Amino acid sequence: MSSTVDVPQELKDALRKFRFGKRSSGSAALIVKINKSKLIMEEVEQFDNISLEDLAEELPEQSPRYVLLSYEFTHKDGRKQYPLVLVNWAPSGSETGLLTLHASALVQFENLADANRVIEVRDGAEGLTKEAIDAKLK
Repeated sequence: MSSTVDVPQELKDALRKFRFGKRSSGSAALIVKINKSKLIMEEVEQFDNISLEDLAEELPEQSPRYVLLSYEFTHKDGRKQYPLVLVNWAPSGSETGLLTLHASALVQFENLADANRVIEVRDGAEGLTKEAIDAKLK
């Protein structure tokens, strides 16, 4: 199956390195966008030990992003896990053409990221909270 969006080898390598990285505390994130003019996925930035509030501030309110999140999840018994969560950041105020392109490449990125869960966030920072993600992981 061919896609309309290319994924450069550098991004594939960065995703692999991120996915297998060791975490001892906090959440980490890798943010990816689609360059509409070149029709390729590009890494925007990586964060280590970032809060969800700070992550939400880093994401644009008018442009979709894929966020691969190594999320610090604490079970009721105190055990910690770091599941990979793909946050599909698709604010409703984004340009329609870019949202369509973003949506069409989502499955391709899901397969590439190999995350445990996919969470759709359309309402900005209100949808990217500890409570919202914890609810999806339980």
